[in-house]
Amino acid sequence: MTIGYFIFGLYVLLLTFIFLYSVVSFYLAIVYLVSRRKMKKQGSLSIVLEHNYPKVTVQLPVYNEMYVIERLIDCVCNFDYPLDKLEIQVLDDSTDETVLIIANKIAEWQTRGVDIQYIRRLDRKGFKAGALANGLKTCKGELIAIFDADFVPAPSFLKDTTFYFLKDEKIGVVQTRWGHLNENYSLLTKLQAFALNAHFRVEQVGRNKAHHFINFNGTAGVWRKTCIEDAGGWSAETLTEDLDLSYRAQLKGWRFKYLEKIVVPAELPVSIDGLKNQQFRWSKGGAECSRKNLGKVIKSKDVSFGTKLTAIFHLLNSFLFITVFGLIILTVPLLLVVESNPHIEYLVSYLGFYLMNTFLLGFMYFIATRSETKNAVFELFRFLLFFPVFLTAMLGLTTYNAKAVFEGLIGIKSPFVRTPKYDLKNQNQATVEKKYAKMKLSIWLLLDFSIIIYAIYGVNLAFNLNQYGIVVFLIMVIIGFSYTFSLSLFNQIRLRNK
Repeated sequence: MTIGYFIFGLYVLLLTFIFLYSVVSFYLAIVYLVSRRKMKKQGSLSIVLEHNYPKVTVQLPVYNEMYVIERLIDCVCNFDYPLDKLEIQVLDDSTDETVLIIANKIAEWQTRGVDIQYIRRLDRKGFKAGALANGLKTCKGELIAIFDADFVPAPSFLKDTTFYFLKDEKIGVVQTRWGHLNENYSLLTKLQAFALNAHFRVEQVGRNKAHHFINFNGTAGVWRKTCIEDAGGWSAETLTEDLDLSYRAQLKGWRFKYLEKIVVPAELPVSIDGLKNQQFRWSKGGAECSRKNLGKVIKSKDVSFGTKLTAIFHLLNSFLFITVFGLIILTVPLLLVVESNPHIEYLVSYLGFYLMNTFLLGFMYFIATRSETKNAVFELFRFLLFFPVFLTAMLGLTTYNAKAVFEGLIGIKSPFVRTPKYDLKNQNQATVEKKYAKMKLSIWLLLDFSIIIYAIYGVNLAFNLNQYGIVVFLIMVIIGFSYTFSLSLFNQIRLRNK
């Protein structure tokens, strides 16, 4: 009896965390909607720099990006910005042909009068954070713009962003929205775009408009150099150096500005292995940042209660994977308890309340994906078809990301594993032919397959007990894990036959 109540209580606790996270997401969506109405009433802001251009250093941290680096260098060298106020640093830690490609491209632009420097290190100490810190030692700019190798900023990017630093001396960061060069490449890229749009269109805007903490997203943004220095500089203590520095800076009193209207497109990972590596880094880094900064946020006397509350769920965002993994594992024991204990069965009937989670999260995602130029009914119909697909597919990433979060929380360190980009726009170009695609069978594939079998057993048990809500959840688990498992397995078979 006691263990039955314990399992039920733990199950409810995990569902409650998701519910509270969903409530915060719903709140941010409301703030976003209100801010959009105010924006329309205010009209557009006229950005006039005149001749008061600040000196800007553009930093390009690179590691083995032979397929996309030339495009990026061309983009930043074509910025519509005074050449005497522009400095470009290519911070290259590459170990392959990328080195020669960059050297040739830099020489080409130097002959055209662009101040572009090639900076290499003897080792990759500190990974991206180490490269950025190394470049900061010699940069001349008072503002630092940062771009990852696969981003494609518009010529007007610097003029669109630097104005805000002149307007307010306490602005430490201006962050812009990510766009997607290859959203329609596959279902996998569509799912990623769907998730990222919720963050960049609703969460970032909602937090920023409500004067809560947001984060620099590692790229497509501009820092004030004194803000970086005042916050303690770049640190490699976490895998998400951008989130870490963002919180340290805002705890110091610096303000961040988010520009939803300025969109910088980039390439989404096209392979499941590339996505898993990226998700692992983000999830583990988020957990490391919560371990490092959550206590500081809660204890701070200068941070409002509302900001603390949103910051808690912001920093614990990746903890959702631990929560969902726990629900998957506990579902079968809960059903076994229900089978032998009618009192627990009575309590389980109240779990239907947590269907609110789906509505609250769904509202945020609908707001993020809705196009104002299209028919609202059509948009809702399309969303109702795609949202369950999204939730189901994302379940398939649970085990790998839960492992990442667990390691981050207990302090297990791992290297910064980049997500290679291939300049792919359609299915006619295959990653199997690209250099950075590697064969790597993982024990986690076996675990994913085991969970599929486990969930099938759970479905049979839930049917026998007439627990149809749990049946739906477990069927989603089976489909989601089967999707990511088959993608991973198929990708490895292709690489083996390469």
